[in-house]
Amino acid sequence: MPFQRPTLSQLIERILTDIEARLPGADARLRRALLGVLGKVAAGAAHGLHGHLEFLGRQVIVDTAEAEYLERWASIWGVARKPAAPAVGGVTFTGVDASVIPAGTELQRADGTAFTLDADATIVAGSAAGQVTASVAGGAGNAGAGSALALVNPVAGVNNAAPVAAGGLTGGVDSESDEALLGRLLARIQQPPHGGAAFDYVAWALEVAGVTRAWCYPLSRGDGTVDVLFVLDDQAGSIIPDAGLVAEVQAYIDARRPVTADFLAVAPTAVPLDFTIQLTPNTAAVQAAVQAELEDLLRRDAAPGATIYLSRIREAISLAAGELNHVLTAPAADAGHLDDEIAVMGVITWS
Repeated sequence: MPFQRPTLSQLIERILTDIEARLPGADARLRRALLGVLGKVAAGAAHGLHGHLEFLGRQVIVDTAEAEYLERWASIWGVARKPAAPAVGGVTFTGVDASVIPAGTELQRADGTAFTLDADATIVAGSAAGQVTASVAGGAGNAGAGSALALVNPVAGVNNAAPVAAGGLTGGVDSESDEALLGRLLARIQQPPHGGAAFDYVAWALEVAGVTRAWCYPLSRGDGTVDVLFVLDDQAGSIIPDAGLVAEVQAYIDARRPVTADFLAVAPTAVPLDFTIQLTPNTAAVQAAVQAELEDLLRRDAAPGATIYLSRIREAISLAAGELNHVLTAPAADAGHLDDEIAVMGVITWS
């Protein structure tokens, strides 16, 4: 049977019993007995050692290892944690013509997130377009079009405000989580590379920063063709990759795939799935819990060409903390999708 780590109370009892057994007539359980104090101190030390051994026991097994131990295991199979990436995008400066905003100029969002101008920008006809990069890598740097940025230090002839341009600041992703890294490591162990098998294409796509799910479709465009569709679940706003990331995945896999394959990286088409739910109790907290469960359902079940079943939707709603009863009005039937479509979270109407 597996070893059961003793509790602190059990260790204290064992040590006090051992003391009394080895010192006839001693009573280590008296309130101020020195032997009792020493026994409890020894038990505390032993309890800490048991905790350390329990921790180490998890690190020597691949699927329970964590943090740097998981990275060490992954390195044996050539799997590396995907690093964080900074958000990039355009901003619009306004001011006096011929005014120059030098490269390296710092801008800041209201929450303190900092950005740096990549290259000089010159005001022409009252405005100038500049490309900025978040100073710290991670998803926190992403921002929608129109978001307010401001110069940290004034620049002569340039207005302080510099709103984010169309397209927003995108591409910022956090470093890969332990859960995601473990998933790729287990896939690498259980499915060794086969030089171009379907799961090889999925593994290659998942190695690109930001990509969280990918699907491979051999022969989709005829003999010798391979298509890979992928999404970015942690991307703010939409899980669908933009043209830049599609090109990045295309180039990454082109450098690894068999030369005979006609490969194409593809962004699936998002199909919003709207819900109409009569909820009991219909409170903000329960609504938030239901929305979280539905988002989790779509992350698990949504895939190109997949059907989102009503029974699974009802189950997800019922699992929400605080939900007592509900009536699902929409969708009214299972939601099917074409091979290039994927269900994404739509609008929830509460009734």
